[in-house]
Amino acid sequence: MKIKYHYKMTWFFFGLLFCCSSFGETLLLKDLAGREVQFPRDPRKIVGIGPGALRLLVYLQAQDKVAGVEKMEKMSFRGRSYWIAHSELWDLPECGPGGPGGINHKPDPASIMMVNPQVIFVTCMDGPLADEAMKTSGIPFVILSYGEPGGSDEVLFESLKISGKILNREKRADDVIAYFESVRKDLDQRTRAISRKQRPSVYVGGIGHKGLFGIESTEKSFIPFSRVNAKNLCEDLETRIGNHLFLNREDLLRMNPDVIFIDGGGLNSVTEDFFKKPEYYFSFKAFSERAVHTLLPVNAYGTNLCTALADAYAVGKILYPAAFKDIDPEKKADEIYTFLVGKPVYESMKKDYGPLGAVVPFLKPEE
Repeated sequence: MKIKYHYKMTWFFFGLLFCCSSFGETLLLKDLAGREVQFPRDPRKIVGIGPGALRLLVYLQAQDKVAGVEKMEKMSFRGRSYWIAHSELWDLPECGPGGPGGINHKPDPASIMMVNPQVIFVTCMDGPLADEAMKTSGIPFVILSYGEPGGSDEVLFESLKISGKILNREKRADDVIAYFESVRKDLDQRTRAISRKQRPSVYVGGIGHKGLFGIESTEKSFIPFSRVNAKNLCEDLETRIGNHLFLNREDLLRMNPDVIFIDGGGLNSVTEDFFKKPEYYFSFKAFSERAVHTLLPVNAYGTNLCTALADAYAVGKILYPAAFKDIDPEKKADEIYTFLVGKPVYESMKKDYGPLGAVVPFLKPEE
């Protein structure tokens, strides 16, 4: 009981501090959980908690308002373009542990109190818990969401619009949404007329899911595939963990896709397993024909939306070279990164994961 009392008192004094420091215009908005909350407009100090929250704040060019970052962001920064682009984030104090263990849990009051934000942007938290945390802290919580994988972009766009209103970044939110739409339209126009018979069957392995995994780790709906209308052999499979799948290796072998992609997050795991069991891998025609290519990691503390789009252009170039003859995937990647996170960070990603779309490095070059 003593510990519980101390926790509540910590939030009480934090809330008192917040209330005393709040000022200016306020907005009454509904967040992605349907909660109607009053927010200060154009707050000076904010934090993003949960997978992908900080990423959206950077997309909205609001990193200058961020007062603290989760420990997870500093511990596992590889593959996250927004972190690579903004080294100043390293200097910010920690505002809680973050990571998978922090999903849908109350934030750490002592850590939050140290950075004193005026608004907390959070993902992967349900409405009642956000209401409870807001009641005890006095700080507005706005719940954001990327939407269901493979679903409509409307949920993501609504998150950007709400955040843009609060942060006085409405034009930027509109520009980001328009950019996502323009890329989607471009990729679709390049590929929709290609007949299904002309589409090679594809599979992606090594997808991260609260950790790093090998070739059996995949996704039913994979943005780089869906954006180019690829024939994803997993799109009709049933899942137990949302969009994620762990396939039986024999089932994967029976699928025998024409082209295999390896997500950068799991490339090392696949490489190690390849050298342990080369006979298994060479049972796939894709491995025998060197039709196995690397992608940059799509999942790294939430979905790397900008990387997913960069990967989509690389996938399109590999599957349908005629439709993407004007595209250099590496240059396109930096165009996407520059617009969304403010800097061309592809070279940094390349150092960690290899050239985008290249044949996996553990397959010997053709004689």
